Amino acid sequence: MIETLRNIDYQFFQFINTACANPVADVVCPILRNKATWIPLYLLLAFYIYKHFSTKLLWFILFGALTVLLSDQTASHIVKPLVHRLRPCNNPDFQNQVRLLVEQCGNGFSFISAHAANHFALSTFFVLTFPKNKWNNLFYLWAAIISLSQVYVGVHFPADVAVGALLGIAIGALTGNWCKLALQNNRFHPFSKNQNPYT
Repeated sequence: MIETLRNIDYQFFQFINTACANPVADVVCPILRNKATWIPLYLLLAFYIYKHFSTKLLWFILFGALTVLLSDQTASHIVKPLVHRLRPCNNPDFQNQVRLLVEQCGNGFSFISAHAANHFALSTFFVLTFPKNKWNNLFYLWAAIISLSQVYVGVHFPADVAVGALLGIAIGALTGNWCKLALQNNRFHPFSKNQNPYT
């Protein structure tokens, strides 16, 4: 059973990394999975929160940081050391079949993807804490694009990002609902009853 799942994972990897190869994605995907690429988006989100929820900025920052901390530490320092799965570009039985589109493969383990966990955690946190809007689900598209880029450039298997996404969603749901609970509770300074949008 495990061997069958592994083979399916390998086949999906080859489909994304090789069969879907094209010159545009070869340029774009390494950029999309680069953390620095999204700094303007983070600044825009910070400005949006400050502009529309200035009295709640402290709690958004606190719980947002907690979201990333929990997802990153769980993925990088709990799951990866336990599973010890090699990245596709470091796997001696598989690396010859990998199109590596970044300068370094990375020395860390592959399962699970911290990129996927972190971005799906943040996406879920934003979806739960921002006012309901049809555009909120674009956060999940953002996280999915980054996660698939990790596979396309050759540093993660599809299962790595899929399980990372599930972990991120679970953590984002926890911290997002915790944040909403904090905003609903009048004991939490500086929110008065009149300032609280959730009551």
